[in-house]
Amino acid sequence: MPLVSVVMLSYNHEKFLPEAIESVLNQDFDNFELIIVDDASTDSSRHIIQEYAEKDARVRVILHKKNCGIAKTANDGFAAATGKFLADIASDDLWMKEKLSTQLAVLQSNDDLVVWSEGEVIDEMGKPIGSSFSGRTGGNVSRRKSGDIFRELSHDGGLIFQSTVLVKRANLNGMRFDESLVYANDWKFYLDLAAKYEFYYIPEPLARYRIHPSNAWGVKGPEGPNWRIGCQDQILVRQYLLKRYPHLMSAEDKAIELERIGRLYFALGQNKEAVMYFFRAFACAPLRRSNLQYPQRFLRLTRRVLTPKSSYRHPDS
Repeated sequence: MPLVSVVMLSYNHEKFLPEAIESVLNQDFDNFELIIVDDASTDSSRHIIQEYAEKDARVRVILHKKNCGIAKTANDGFAAATGKFLADIASDDLWMKEKLSTQLAVLQSNDDLVVWSEGEVIDEMGKPIGSSFSGRTGGNVSRRKSGDIFRELSHDGGLIFQSTVLVKRANLNGMRFDESLVYANDWKFYLDLAAKYEFYYIPEPLARYRIHPSNAWGVKGPEGPNWRIGCQDQILVRQYLLKRYPHLMSAEDKAIELERIGRLYFALGQNKEAVMYFFRAFACAPLRRSNLQYPQRFLRLTRRVLTPKSSYRHPDS
């Protein structure tokens, strides 16, 4: 039985797939299995995967007959895993050769930790663009990343670089990615993990995050209909957070989440829902400093509620 099960999520990445596979197979630690789950690629990805499986006994293959999405792809790989520890990597990302050995050294002292690391951002050609994963949006560089990071994760869904995570498989205890979510399934998954276990962050980049037009998030993030799906995903996760983990949240934390749900509804043009959540946020923590902003916001929202067929706009506009 391998010590580590590595699950690679593959979909139409023929250009990047060989390099991604080799970055795993060329680790300086070799007691692992690589389970590649292809989500019905229409390019030459399956041919590439089968070639590697024929050459290296550590490679196992799962082929979806139809496209099922990222969450289902990850879940199928996790279900097939046999190792004590579990890691996953996107087929357009890359690992440093010391990725697994560095993280396993941390787990020797406490194998219940969820170990992850910084990432280096690269472009379509594999060249560094001069920023880290944490700094790619400029908003989460200083956030707490080790220990109990539940609060940090609740505020910042993009905190964790998924291709760097290593976790004890038994600790998942049936925990899986929510297949009803398109973009926020990893955020919800790590919230559930952070509610039970401490995280350990390695500041050195142990993986490379590739930005290109055809990856799930794209260069600029979801646009058009996908932007709406992203907002709806965020609403669902924040509602889940408030329902599932109120005991882990202060009144101010709850108010922050309620206000953010209101902002998302406002962005989607669902103004009645927005007003309701802003009032709930106010009631949850009425002495919060940001409540000084509410009178103007309520007047603006009320005007929009009374205006039929309002166009969509950013919640801060």
